[in-house]
Amino acid sequence: MKLGSLRLASTRTSCRTERNRERTTVRHALMRNRGSNLCASAASRQEGETKDKVTVFVAGATGRVGSRTVRELLKLGFWVRAGVRSAQRAEVLVQSVQEMMHDDKAESSGMQLIEKLEIVECDLEKQENIRPAIGNASIVVCCIGANEKEVFDVTGPFRIDYRATKSLIEAATVANVDHFILVTSLGTNKIGFPAFLLNLFWGVLIWKKKAEETLVASGIPYTIVRPGGMERPTDSFKETHNLVLAKEDTYFRGLVSNLQVAELVAFIAKDRRLSYCKVIEEITGESESGTLQHASSGFEVEIINIKVSKMGSLSPYSMYDDLKPPTSPTPTPSQTTASLKEIVTEQD
Repeated sequence: MKLGSLRLASTRTSCRTERNRERTTVRHALMRNRGSNLCASAASRQEGETKDKVTVFVAGATGRVGSRTVRELLKLGFWVRAGVRSAQRAEVLVQSVQEMMHDDKAESSGMQLIEKLEIVECDLEKQENIRPAIGNASIVVCCIGANEKEVFDVTGPFRIDYRATKSLIEAATVANVDHFILVTSLGTNKIGFPAFLLNLFWGVLIWKKKAEETLVASGIPYTIVRPGGMERPTDSFKETHNLVLAKEDTYFRGLVSNLQVAELVAFIAKDRRLSYCKVIEEITGESESGTLQHASSGFEVEIINIKVSKMGSLSPYSMYDDLKPPTSPTPTPSQTTASLKEIVTEQD
């Protein structure tokens, strides 16, 4: 009995040690970030802040797309500033990066991947937190979105998909970043099915569209990625389904995995010239035997074939231009602006 008790105590001690090691790693990542922020602040006061071409700030880094994007960026050799609301929520992300280090293919120039990851506490609903969080990053990736599980939060899509994204775009503009990659949704610029069903979630596509328009108007070089449905596909989805990329407003529906979206975002960050000021829709198609593409093998050709976006001011949501935070599932059309039909008639 005593021997069994000793073994049980030893096991518990080992578990506690492992948890403490993970927490220590997160704290070290935060300390590196705070130290670099102080140095960057001092340098900027003296000679102006310079951007690091291989540093990326990822907003929503603990989300399903965001966490995978962080890992894919690290694999490609980037330094990543992972924006999170709470350092505690970053423990799973840090652990997943540590697990990557056991894969020889993921090693980069002999440096451990965890050393290239900085955990940055940042609440995008607090404007003053955003600019310091971006730091010296030359690329900003936005993977945030309202939590679909919180269906009773009527202001969720307005606060997160639009206002928080808008605040991040404004901070990125002040920071003079080189490129902004925004992940929104397929059907953002569509009216009808299934866009109608998605908009029952407090007008989520309307707010995503307004965020897209804010980014285009900001003047920052951008890429907007509109993925299909990501709820059902798992990471193994790519083993049986090839990516299909297209220009804006091509598809009404389609499926794609979170990992496939993350791989595309990382590829765009690696070669931004191909996706300069483009809106890219991303779905998948079932692969035929022997034709499965590997990761980014088909990205370059497909992105080159997508023309630079010329997104105009006219959108299917023009009637909602003065829309306020929603108080009902379907926002009421504005009474002070012309209807969409009248606008089209005037332009003709």
